[in-house]
Amino acid sequence: MASYAVSRGAARFTEEQEALVIKSWNIMKDDSANIGHRFFLKIFEIAPSVRQLFSFLCNSDVSLENNPKLRAHAMSVFVMTCEAAAQLRETGKVTVRDTTLRRLGTTHFKKGVSDGHFEVAKFALLETIKDGVPASMWSPAMKNAWGEAYDHLVAAIKQEMKPAALL
Repeated sequence: MASYAVSRGAARFTEEQEALVIKSWNIMKDDSANIGHRFFLKIFEIAPSVRQLFSFLCNSDVSLENNPKLRAHAMSVFVMTCEAAAQLRETGKVTVRDTTLRRLGTTHFKKGVSDGHFEVAKFALLETIKDGVPASMWSPAMKNAWGEAYDHLVAAIKQEMKPAALL
């Protein structure tokens, strides 16, 4: 496993943040396929041009709502993001295999993914989680916890964003 430290400057992923992430993830994980799909639909709603980054969407006649490749991809990304967040404090690092991080980094590099893309995804993720948990559970603290966890995952991916030839 890669060792991408939990602390970033003065910021640390706290026990409270961990508890908020785990509590909300436990509520969402049984419906992760649908919630993950809504996450990607939100990304495409905010930034329609992002669709071009996904080869399986470029020439597809299937709607985004019914595209099985998008559903599978969305669930995979959402589950990986949430599980990495839920385990961040316990393990002290982003818990994604080195090979997966290298592949993600290389793919994101080749597709030209920028900081702006990551920001759109973060906004969409936070909105999706807000909609995926009971309204009484969502709070600024929960938003902050998920945002911090997402930032750690993105930092790990960005460290691997280089041409495959350099790996």
